[in-house]
Amino acid sequence: MGSGPSEEARCEVARESATLTRRLTQLIQAKPVTADDLEQTALFVLDALANALAGRRTPAGEKVLRWWRDLDNTSDAGRRAFLLGALTHILEVDDLHRASVVHPGCVVAAAAWAVAMREKAGGIALLTAVLRGFEATTRVGMAVGPAHYRIWHNTATCGPYGSAMATASLLNLDESSTVDALGNAGTQSAGFWQFLETGAMSKHLHAGRAAEAGLVAADLARLGFTGPPAILEGGKGFFAATCSDADPLAVVRDPETPWQLHATSIKPWPSCRHTHPAIDAAQEIRSHLDDYRAIKVIEVETYAAALEVCDRPEPHSEYEAKFSLHHCVAAALTRDRVDFAAFSESARAELAELSSRVTLRVAEPYACAYPQAWGSAVTVILDDGRRWQARRTHAKGDPQARLSRSEMIAKARELMHFAGEENPEGLCTAVLALAEDGPIPSLNL
Repeated sequence: MGSGPSEEARCEVARESATLTRRLTQLIQAKPVTADDLEQTALFVLDALANALAGRRTPAGEKVLRWWRDLDNTSDAGRRAFLLGALTHILEVDDLHRASVVHPGCVVAAAAWAVAMREKAGGIALLTAVLRGFEATTRVGMAVGPAHYRIWHNTATCGPYGSAMATASLLNLDESSTVDALGNAGTQSAGFWQFLETGAMSKHLHAGRAAEAGLVAADLARLGFTGPPAILEGGKGFFAATCSDADPLAVVRDPETPWQLHATSIKPWPSCRHTHPAIDAAQEIRSHLDDYRAIKVIEVETYAAALEVCDRPEPHSEYEAKFSLHHCVAAALTRDRVDFAAFSESARAELAELSSRVTLRVAEPYACAYPQAWGSAVTVILDDGRRWQARRTHAKGDPQARLSRSEMIAKARELMHFAGEENPEGLCTAVLALAEDGPIPSLNL
């Protein structure tokens, strides 16, 4: 009789069984899904799809669509996930998970929708996959550490884990195959913030590639294509390569907490989420102003990451304006609604002088509270010395200041109207019916 596996082999098996991707897979696959979870997930899917449809009506979206329509085979699920992911992230009004600094919907919902259409899955299977994908990408994102975000775009680097998990769920992959999918998704992680210097369109590429990468990784895993089980914590893995201050155990910490989708924020305004608490505070101040032209000084207190990404006193494009705290606060102080028009060329010209009066600084309690809480304070001083201040610990749309169901549906309708969608009411109804295992409606792309 043989002597069985060597001690070295047994140790290798033990190491593999304890990898973070395996533990994450076990955590997610064991987590119960309730009717409320499904209903909330349907709202997030609706938000993502509405963003994708609206993204078509932009210069970047038109280019992505042209690429899509020039493909020989537009039925490919990976390419479709790329398209949906890129379109969803263009208008800067998609969801955001604060603790991970990841936009989950543009990656996870895009991949899950593409696979569910291909596999002819039902509504509950799709929503369960989205829940699981949100969990994977945000848990990895919570582990990367603040330094990662200074160079790497978390949605791009952590996103493939979410799209892989969502696809694995829809394909009913077992634990080992799901670990393979996560391993090969993670080895494709990429995406830098360099695009901000010129306002290039790369950020949309980040979301699309993250959606496609995880989908392809899971498709290959179904065929037995293996991936590195210690892709996260391995000596030559994700954390070692890109995270100088990683917290690896955050991937599997607190397994009994509610699904991370419930900790995800929905954006009410089409700008970088770092600008939103200041927009919210500025809108409160606006209600006290008789004439914004009497403003002498505008002071914004916030956290360091907001300045790193959104300290842009003179935005020269619509996209740069969405990443400018100066412009966003000026818009909030002068307009009833901070909508798409607030970032146009004419709006930038109109608000340039007021924007020049905005000063930014890092201040407590916002600096230490980030990323668990994204807060800001805005102070306005008038020519006559009067002073107004508003503070936000959380931004509108955060779980602590959640948009209502009716507000989320209204936002989706507005995006669909912007997109020129012929039947927004019908599409909203069909997407929300997924929670009752309704059929997956087709999208007009």
